[in-house]
Amino acid sequence: MYNAIGMIELTSIAKGIYAADLMIKTASVEVVSATSVCPGKYIAVVQGDVAAVESSIDVGVGAAGEYLVDSFILPNVHQAVFPAITATTMPDETGALGIMESFSLASMITAADAALKAADIQAVELRLGSGLGGKAYFTFTGDVAAVKAGVDAGQVIATEKGLLVDVEVIASPSDRLWETLF
Repeated sequence: MYNAIGMIELTSIAKGIYAADLMIKTASVEVVSATSVCPGKYIAVVQGDVAAVESSIDVGVGAAGEYLVDSFILPNVHQAVFPAITATTMPDETGALGIMESFSLASMITAADAALKAADIQAVELRLGSGLGGKAYFTFTGDVAAVKAGVDAGQVIATEKGLLVDVEVIASPSDRLWETLF
């Protein structure tokens, strides 16, 4: 089980692929995602132990140069972040629905981590950039108070970087809406 995750986000696909290659060769990390995203950006997300992720991200940031949009390293990432990124989560039950949206993919991952650590919520999906014009969003469920607490915690992270688009809490979503989210 990995305890750290890191990501670089670039405005150049070519430089992104180059940086991802260096990141993988530098340290014993596993690639969570290395792909182009809208609008013409590239992300490389890696996981592993803290030292390996730090080394990998440092090399990626250095290689990115002026093409770097954002980056992060989360040393004690909440374990629900990994399956949410790959959209392989299915909550035990549904309750209120929280939605956070950001202009930055990196900021959304850190905001999702903060939300998951702050409240008893279950991740639904952490969508990163594809088909979203370069934005990202995180959906999650739990009781109303927990979802509000999760939104509040995540909102602080995305707002600090000035990259928050919007947040919403739906206390009692329609069953037909849930069908569109899974």
